[in-house]
Amino acid sequence: MGKIVAIGGGENGRGEHPYETGPFDREIVRLTGKDDPNFLFIGLANSFADSYYATMCDIFHGRLGCTHTDHLTEADLRDPDTLRRKMEWADFIYVGGGNTLRLMTLLRRYGGDRLLDEAYKRGTVLSGVSAGGICWCSCGNSDSRKFTSGSDQLIKVTGLGYLPVLFCPHYDAEPLRQTDLPRMMRRVHGMPAIALDNGAALEVVDGQWRLLISLPGARGQKCFWKDGTWRQQLLPADGVFRPLEELLARNADPDTPA
Repeated sequence: MGKIVAIGGGENGRGEHPYETGPFDREIVRLTGKDDPNFLFIGLANSFADSYYATMCDIFHGRLGCTHTDHLTEADLRDPDTLRRKMEWADFIYVGGGNTLRLMTLLRRYGGDRLLDEAYKRGTVLSGVSAGGICWCSCGNSDSRKFTSGSDQLIKVTGLGYLPVLFCPHYDAEPLRQTDLPRMMRRVHGMPAIALDNGAALEVVDGQWRLLISLPGARGQKCFWKDGTWRQQLLPADGVFRPLEELLARNADPDTPA
């Protein structure tokens, strides 16, 4: 079964910014079960992929001791042998934030989606923040248009579907997400939305899930329409793993209404 850590947001220590994702990053490494796992970074959603990779190396190599690191470039995508070699080499894959639509378009165009399917099935740890959380889910609430046209309009972008939810990152930090999500979910049937604040992450391991928190007050919520009413349910942040089917059921209340 698969291992996924989908992060709603948080600073990664770049430049003068604080380092807020430490608990998530340590858990990602722990999930590999290896003392020195191979780290592959995919920054294809971001225009500054090289500097983003350098920041992530500071974390996983400099802070967490992963001595074997690499990243996937657009040139790598276009070379089937290199693409497969890097995907199969990785013990954990981290996808960075940015333009989700661009990320998914590139992965599907060059077959990266199929290789990620293989990685998921063989137990490679799949992780990422924002766009890198959306990509593992059926779909996500995405701000991809701001990268191409400067528009604030949020769009639904289709992910790889390993988690049958609509993933909404930055729920506390970007108020437009809170007003747009009910609109978007009117056209999404058969699955809930998982809305994560900055400093919250959804961890799924072998059919079990739990909410991870790295910042005080950060929350995760399950959101859906039921009987004409918009419902938001707080996800418990006690660190206990629960059956995934309970999270996916739109009539199950894991805690109390928000």
